[in-house]
Amino acid sequence: MNKYVRLAGSSSVLPGKPIKFEDINNYLGKLERAPEKLRKWMDRIQPVMKEMLGIEYCHYAFNSVTRNFDEDNVTMSVRAAQDALAESGIKACDIDLIVYGGAYSQQIPPISTVIQDKLGIEICGEFHVHANCTSAYKAIKIAHALLKSGEYRNAIVVSSIVASSCFIPEFYNQEKITKEDIFLRWYLCDGAGAFVLSADDTRKRGFYLDNVYVESAGGLKRSAMHNDHKNQWNNPLDDYKDCRHHIRQIYISELKDAALEANGKTIFYNALKRMIDANKIDLTRLKKFVVNMPSKAVREYITTECAGLGISLDKFYSAIGEIGYAGPPAAIISMDRLIKSGSFEEGDMLFSFVMEVSKYMQAGFSLVYNA
Repeated sequence: MNKYVRLAGSSSVLPGKPIKFEDINNYLGKLERAPEKLRKWMDRIQPVMKEMLGIEYCHYAFNSVTRNFDEDNVTMSVRAAQDALAESGIKACDIDLIVYGGAYSQQIPPISTVIQDKLGIEICGEFHVHANCTSAYKAIKIAHALLKSGEYRNAIVVSSIVASSCFIPEFYNQEKITKEDIFLRWYLCDGAGAFVLSADDTRKRGFYLDNVYVESAGGLKRSAMHNDHKNQWNNPLDDYKDCRHHIRQIYISELKDAALEANGKTIFYNALKRMIDANKIDLTRLKKFVVNMPSKAVREYITTECAGLGISLDKFYSAIGEIGYAGPPAAIISMDRLIKSGSFEEGDMLFSFVMEVSKYMQAGFSLVYNA
């Protein structure tokens, strides 16, 4: 018999003090050894990026004064997990599944097991998912399936990112840096979020995870975000010299063209429609739709496009303008803030969806309130 998967607790962690968007370059540090032409471009483009992204503040685990990191992926994940557990009333010893979703990691052992260790959980199932901005959704998908089947009882889904570590001057081979290497410097900041999910025999009061969807539509498409690491361990010095570690994204003009498909709709829209159709989602119950995309310009384009699906402008929600875009955990952070700031009635549905551009992976989930 299938179980009902309840959101028992949620939390979000935003490290450090809020940093004004216009202070990003100074806070992270000037690229003093970069080509002069590029440095001048960075100064010119920052106000343009502010207007395009619509972000007022960002949060960073990086400390600009000490030039060290006050937090990392593990410390923020553990904080988020502990806060979500406290809200749920479930003890760490009663968690039998941990699923961690993050942007990128090269640590051994995986972060999922380190979180397990820090929480003092002796034995549990665990997964570590690396899939950029869809990783939190995929972590939720795994937990949902395993709880629904009855294989596990209580799960923590955790996501985190320390994007600032890839954007400080010390990270770059500055002499060879290009515009594509630093484009994401304005897009991403740091943070963490956690869901505690429980398998119930009957529906209680609270939010239930009803639909989770993942897909990749990039099988025949050019990657819009990438690094040049080889598909095996390589000499780190060679990687640095050749700038293989730099995270690159194509320009907005190219990205816009790449995101349109043959029917004239965006990849986002077509994927969202596939999710709605596949799960027979009733949008008349929709209270808020979280568009988990970092750009205000893109979000506005999507809101117009989604009117064709019956999603009205007043249904859209985004916390990104206030706190920045924290990549993978942004899905959990936004939902946590939305839930804690609102009141809900029987049948209200919250819906989150994202398009990730490295290989156009899409994902979404819906939560329905039971009174």
